[in-house]
Amino acid sequence: MKKTAHTFRHSISGTSSLGRIISALLIVALGSIPFTAAAKPPAGVKLAEEQVIHRGNGAEADSLDPQISESTNASNIQRDLFESLVSEAPDGRLIPGVAKNWDISEDRRQYTFHLRENAKWSNGDPVTAHDFVFSWRRLVDPATGSRYSMMIAPVTNAEAVIAGEMPPESLAVAALDDHTFQVNLDAPTPYFLSMLTHSSVYPVHPPSVQKFGRDFTRPGNLISNGAYVLDEWRVQSHIKLVRNPQYWDNENTTIDEAYYYVTEDMNAEVLRYRAGGLDMTQENLPVSMLDWIRENLPEELVISPWLGIYYYGFNMTQPPFKDNPKLRKALSMSIDREIITDKVLDNGVIPAYGFVPPGVLDYEGYEYPWKDMSREERLAEARRLYREAGYSEENPLRVELRYNTEQNHKKIALAIAAMWKQNLGVLTEIINQEWKVFLNVRAEKRITQAFRIGWIGDYNDAYTFLELGLSNNGQNDTGYADPSYDKLLKDSFNTGSVEERAAMLRQAEEQFLGSYGVAPIYYYVTSRLIKPYVGGYQSNIMNHHYTKNLYIKAH
Repeated sequence: MKKTAHTFRHSISGTSSLGRIISALLIVALGSIPFTAAAKPPAGVKLAEEQVIHRGNGAEADSLDPQISESTNASNIQRDLFESLVSEAPDGRLIPGVAKNWDISEDRRQYTFHLRENAKWSNGDPVTAHDFVFSWRRLVDPATGSRYSMMIAPVTNAEAVIAGEMPPESLAVAALDDHTFQVNLDAPTPYFLSMLTHSSVYPVHPPSVQKFGRDFTRPGNLISNGAYVLDEWRVQSHIKLVRNPQYWDNENTTIDEAYYYVTEDMNAEVLRYRAGGLDMTQENLPVSMLDWIRENLPEELVISPWLGIYYYGFNMTQPPFKDNPKLRKALSMSIDREIITDKVLDNGVIPAYGFVPPGVLDYEGYEYPWKDMSREERLAEARRLYREAGYSEENPLRVELRYNTEQNHKKIALAIAAMWKQNLGVLTEIINQEWKVFLNVRAEKRITQAFRIGWIGDYNDAYTFLELGLSNNGQNDTGYADPSYDKLLKDSFNTGSVEERAAMLRQAEEQFLGSYGVAPIYYYVTSRLIKPYVGGYQSNIMNHHYTKNLYIKAH
């Protein structure tokens, strides 16, 4: 199964300069090509009479508010409920969404989107450019409290609005008329169109937000513009979506109802799948059952590359890690990543010695030079750093390690705590927390010490990972702050050379990793079970699978 991930990496890194240019031109050209947003079944496929899909979705969605939610679990559902200016084909290609086409200025700093005249909200209201202006201003408004506000930092005045230095109305977005939405950028932004598939820039229905406030996402209140509408939300059980008859491409949508189930217990999820209660599982299967699954359900097991990294963070704003890079480095070097990937997990994930995963377009990442040391050499250096940081067998480090409740996270935490104890003498207290509590505690930075983080790329570009180190990024839970790093990332926007930009980002990655505020563990893959009668599923590196592209075959 590892072969799939490594083969994917080779195919990306082997892309020629001409190929990159052609790909960029094709993405721009998509703005003038008519697409349907949903994928109809091929001719001759016999469909089941009941078009209902049951999907495992991991932890409870933290929110269905596009500008507030943080989790991939929520985004999976939001992709069905809302539609952005730009959407995605089943294979991950960018295609028109609410915008039927767009124009890009010669200096690539102005985008003008032309909205579909037949795009509607689920209550029948037209989707207008004014709705996008409202939603994007809401995203950067400090009063909203979005931790994803920096997503649109390239938009002129966005950072000043986020910092409270300018009013939201200063954001450089405008409705030229009901169906023309214009955006001005500070600098050319290569990933801008790809970024528009992220849930934080989805439109929300202004009258609903104004009427219900934060309660606008409740069943009965939520007005959406995607292929589905919210019908039920039973906490710690499921969310039920039904087809939106007002959706502009409803006639090409096949599935009538979609259930998203809370499936934090992965063993129970697999049992539920085998009993027929689920048609597809979430993207992480329990490692304890993988051998059985490979032997008994090989045709239903799908393992694919995923643009993401699993890592540990160290709180650099509080003891014991504040002003102690040697301690942070010692802990990172003493983690045997190959044991984690090959023994603890054995599910195709790749050991990580850098921060930006393989598969990112136009980028070759930085990796720690000690990657090539022998195990003995690494441990000797880690022990030396540990002593120089002020710790010893007589004075061991006592540290809290937090993770959100999930079986694989627990296995990894136990393994790493054992490595720290055996290799350095560290005494680790492992603390697990429910997902929402874990997110809040991690963000506050008051009591956290070491903690687990997983980051899935919001778009296919190195910047989506490196921006986590920006001092003003709401997702920067380690507290890393370096003005030179911030400047380096900002300057990367102002070069027109693909190679020069990649070099600047690689320098930033080296600098970020050199702080040792993070300890990369592995690069993600998805592993899930899918029933043979689920049609339309295609693997893609973003792991975005819209229900409107799926269908249930007769079985």
